[in-house]
Amino acid sequence: MSGSLTGLFLSSVFTGNIALTGFLGLCPFLSLSRKPALAAAMGVSVTFVMTVTAMLNWLLMRYVLVPYRIEYMQILAFMLVIAALTQVLELFLDRFAPRIFAAFGVFLPLVAVNCAILGVSLFASFREYGFAETLLYSLGSGIGWTLAILLMGGLRRHLIFCRPPAALGPVGIVMTLASLMALAFGCLAGVGG
Repeated sequence: MSGSLTGLFLSSVFTGNIALTGFLGLCPFLSLSRKPALAAAMGVSVTFVMTVTAMLNWLLMRYVLVPYRIEYMQILAFMLVIAALTQVLELFLDRFAPRIFAAFGVFLPLVAVNCAILGVSLFASFREYGFAETLLYSLGSGIGWTLAILLMGGLRRHLIFCRPPAALGPVGIVMTLASLMALAFGCLAGVGG
């Protein structure tokens, strides 16, 4: 792996974390981080869908949309790929992991409309990444999103042992934790090259 690819991967995991610096995918990030096991399962699902759809969307862009000069259909085409892959994931979990499927509840269909997944495909396209760059960027973004939701889940678990200020309320303390996590990840700015 060359230095620029390593830097791209590390940057997408840490300093360019899609949840903490891009503010994408916050609905499931804030809602599903209450239970670490559920957060881990959602993180794996998002990482899988994000990586596979980014690769499929790269192929779609390169071999269909650009050659036929229908780039204006990019967002619609990307959304269709994401929805189809999410449906496949939903059917797979329903068949082979019914407990995880039941635990996700309404949030599994939200993977299809998770703006982080669409955002990663669009960012890779706008930045004109090649195949390897798109693969590493999307995988790193998924791992970064998973890392962020797992850390938030761990922090929220420890909230039962402390008494945060009542004025913040439950949403305020979670947003404060998320902002502190974003600052901590931002301190790693030199890691990505």
